[in-house]
Amino acid sequence: MRVVVAMMSHETNTFSPVPTPLSSFGPGGPAYGQGVIDAYGGTNTCLAAFLDIFSEAGGDIVTPIAGTAMPSAPVQAEAYQTMSDAICEEIDKGCDVLCLELHGAMVAETTDDGEGTLLKRIRTMRPDLPIAVALDLHANITDDIMDNCTVLAGYKTYPHIDTYSTGARAGEILRRSLEGSIKPVMAWGRRPMLAHTLCMNTAVSPMKDLIDRGLEAEARDVLDVSVFGGFPLADIPQPGLSVVVVADGNEAAARATADGILGEAWDKRADFVWDSEPLAKSVAKAKTLTEGPILLIDHADNCASGGTEDTTAVLAEIMRQGLEDVAVFAIRDAEAVETLIAAGVGATVTLPLGGKVDMPTIQRKGEPIEVTGRVRAITDGQFTVTGPMMTGTRAHLGRTVVLDTGKIEIVITESNHEPWDLGCFRSVGIEPTHKRYLMLKSRVHYRAGFEPIAKHIIECDGVGVTSSDYSLFPFEKVERPAYPLDVDMAF
Repeated sequence: MRVVVAMMSHETNTFSPVPTPLSSFGPGGPAYGQGVIDAYGGTNTCLAAFLDIFSEAGGDIVTPIAGTAMPSAPVQAEAYQTMSDAICEEIDKGCDVLCLELHGAMVAETTDDGEGTLLKRIRTMRPDLPIAVALDLHANITDDIMDNCTVLAGYKTYPHIDTYSTGARAGEILRRSLEGSIKPVMAWGRRPMLAHTLCMNTAVSPMKDLIDRGLEAEARDVLDVSVFGGFPLADIPQPGLSVVVVADGNEAAARATADGILGEAWDKRADFVWDSEPLAKSVAKAKTLTEGPILLIDHADNCASGGTEDTTAVLAEIMRQGLEDVAVFAIRDAEAVETLIAAGVGATVTLPLGGKVDMPTIQRKGEPIEVTGRVRAITDGQFTVTGPMMTGTRAHLGRTVVLDTGKIEIVITESNHEPWDLGCFRSVGIEPTHKRYLMLKSRVHYRAGFEPIAKHIIECDGVGVTSSDYSLFPFEKVERPAYPLDVDMAF
């Protein structure tokens, strides 16, 4: 049994100015062949689960490519072609089983449905090939995705700490179907809801309610339920919340479960809308708190949703209000890193920080902030993730510098990376549990590593292309009406 296992993962923010070339899909680009196993074997990833399940089943495992990039603009045409070709060419050599770790919200320059286009191409090549697909909770499910795979499963957690178990769910169902012990059938549906990402935390309502209802169905009469919140910052025809149910031959049970959860989601649609308070008010509130760490969440510039990670509005407000004992992760500014490395550890430097990238889709220019500080540390920006999300993988921040202004320690990186692991600070010599304030450019993933140490959490509505204010974004392709772009719509 020849088993092809591959990864091609990207969450595309069509409003992001951050380019997505092939080189962004890993440190220097995707991994190939044995490099895939070296990078992802034994880690908390879907791909690792696929490797384990089909190795134990006696499969001859082939790993043509594994690439994952931080969310950003549509994937460049050459990058999409290169990764798709690597997978398809390996299948063409002979393939009995295919396992794919995808995302579900990939947009490329050549297609609005990166995953569906790939799967349709594969299905045309091999009409009867058994295909297992694992997707992110923020997938925008399409007909082409559903029509061209055998079984599909998505994360049940946000922050995404169940990545291995998601791959295991999809892989096990496919393995059992190959043995003939089950006959998987799938039913799915969507609702025209652009749910706010900040409302998709699976530990609390409303998302928790939908996940729990799926778990109840799994305990009763279906094999698997995946609730996809969708990725709303994608100007494609049909982004939105969807549900996929896998049952053992019982399509009626799958359909009833999917429809029931979708109905509940629509009934709770107002609960999926995030309302932000003014930035100055949030920072002022944080200033009144005494026990730390206090997390200041700069959610409008989250690189794991396509943000530039270089906007300065929240940092500027922290400085304006005089907060002290602050650590910041991170400002992505390769020019500043170059300047600070040239100055060396111990040097005092004044320079413009951040604001190097304009954001034309939201009509904002980059706004650097002038800072003066001492270079505290210089590192290569690499560390192994030890927390519950993406455990065992390597983080690659590019060259990284800590600039200490006296009141604020700012981590400045060459590459983007969301702070979901305490190693973001510890790898550069900052102990996060000892700081009063931690400013994090994140939305929800920070909760994986930082919520356990936090005494308070304050969401700060800064500037960026991951804002929850949909009025900033020029949606053109989205089929209307769509909630909450059209508040009074009926379904």
